[in-house]
Amino acid sequence: MNAWGLYGHDWAVEHLQRSIINGRARHAYLFMGGDRIGKTTLALAFAKTMNCEVWREQAPLDPRPCGVCSSCLRIDSGNHPDIARARHDPDTGTLRIEEIREVAGRLSLRPFEARFRVALFIDFDQAKPQAQDALLKTLEEPSRYAMLLLTTTEPELVLPTITSRSQVVRLRPVAVDDVRAALTDAGAPPSDADLIARLSGGRIGWALEAWRKPEVLQTRAQALDLLDEIIGGSRAHRFALAEDLAKEKSSLSPLLALWQTYWRDLVLHKVSGVGAPLVNIDRIAKLELLASRIPVEAALNALKSTRELMRLLTETNTQPRLALEAAFLDYPIVR
Repeated sequence: MNAWGLYGHDWAVEHLQRSIINGRARHAYLFMGGDRIGKTTLALAFAKTMNCEVWREQAPLDPRPCGVCSSCLRIDSGNHPDIARARHDPDTGTLRIEEIREVAGRLSLRPFEARFRVALFIDFDQAKPQAQDALLKTLEEPSRYAMLLLTTTEPELVLPTITSRSQVVRLRPVAVDDVRAALTDAGAPPSDADLIARLSGGRIGWALEAWRKPEVLQTRAQALDLLDEIIGGSRAHRFALAEDLAKEKSSLSPLLALWQTYWRDLVLHKVSGVGAPLVNIDRIAKLELLASRIPVEAALNALKSTRELMRLLTETNTQPRLALEAAFLDYPIVR
């Protein structure tokens, strides 16, 4: 655990600390990174540090949230009057223009008790361009008491005019050792902590949820079972599964990301042998069976097809069903 009470992202914490010490903290930050990687947690830790009542007096060269002052406690509980968090539409999941305007409007007022008023926009990529434009005036003419913290998993959907006016912080996946430490400290047994840490892909938020909610791992197991079904199925069966999966486009991205780790494990096992650092270590028996029946070229082709499928579904208007069918035809058949 680092100075801000986080597991991983040490470089980002140090970068933000230096900006505070040197008096160069910006009024707007855009935290980029994969889903559940820790963007919101880091943003809130930054807001806590900027408004902490203790560290400026006791350790001015070591900015960190004390965690016990009134400001830190109220931010943790979500009840701080100077911290506003934009709410997504419960029906569409988007950030509506009215919500952005309302939250941004609060930043023009002096804080009630903190040093800064903070507006937090989670998944800002879920705002349409017109809605994002509503934030431009606040970005261009910020109050000296205002701070905007935005997060995104899809930076290409954030307008360049927003990105260029923000300090970008790109978060990388957290190291396995850090994820394992977080799980162990949360009470997970060593064997469970090791498995979940490997499965997490550096997504510390996902790892902690997987430990606390068994259904997360159950959903993962079902997704891998489905891939095994595809590998062992006929062309007609694969097309039927593609039709079913295409009906839930929003669920395809995490599904394919998981399948990509499975194909990667298979390729790595074929190339490096039993000692390879696999992700899906709980599926080692199945991977060894597939490795004995699938040539490395076929496994590598399936991995490439899965990656291309992910790209098509996120960057183009390709029909999901057709894209899935094409990828499934590239998967080897094992019966």
